[in-house]
Parts: sequence; structure tokens; C-alpha cells
Amino acid sequence: VQLQASGGGLVQAGGSLKLSCTASGGTFSNYHMAWFRQAPGQEREFVAAINTGGYMRSFADSVKGRFTIFRDNAKETVYLQMNTLKPEDTAVYYCAGSGKALGRRRFDYDLWGPGTEVTVSS
Repeated sequence: VQLQASGGGLVQAGGSLKLSCTASGGTFSNYHMAWFRQAPGQEREFVAAINTGGYMRSFADSVKGRFTIFRDNAKETVYLQMNTLKPEDTAVYYCAGSGKALGRRRFDYDLWGPGTEVTVSS
């Protein structure tokens, strides 16, 4: 399975963006999906995750109440809706997939796509 993220860009603080990650070459609905992000000079960190059926979600405390994650298995796509963006949300965002468990750690995920860059100006 290959993952391709899109939707990043430049936005002012307080604005919104919706990231998309589309899968190809496999059975998307078998994978728990997640978003991670990596700011310059920092470790890649967990943002949000959703289970295969789309009814269980997990969020990092830093984005809880501002971001939401949802998926459309028919379109083989997972989304990250980001609202009330802050400059500290600036990072490259990566989508990831796991055929094992719904986790919050990088090594819980064995599928990774190239990132999409999000820049939030103050």
C-alpha cells in the first residue's frame, strides 16, 4: 500500500486546513490510520489516529478540540481537519498506516507516506 498526503500550505493563525491522505495498492479498510508531524529540529510526534471502522479516535493533547480525523474507506482516504491553527502547529505532516493496532507511537505504524508541509503564520 502506498500513501500520498496533500492539502498542506500557508495559513494565518486562527485559520483552518484540511489534509488528505489517499491510499493505493492495497485494502485501505484493513489499516488503522494516523497523522504525525515533525517540526524543524524536533522529533516526529503523534497527532491523531483512527481505527479501521472510523469509530475510534485518539488525539494528542496539543490538538484536542481543534483537530479532528475521519476517513472514507470507499475513497481510501483519511483526513485531518485542522481548525484554530497556531504557529506551533507548523510542521511537515505525515500520514501512516498500521495493520496491527491503533497506536500513538511511530513504531506502531509500518506504512508511511511523504509529508505535506503546513506553515502557520502569526
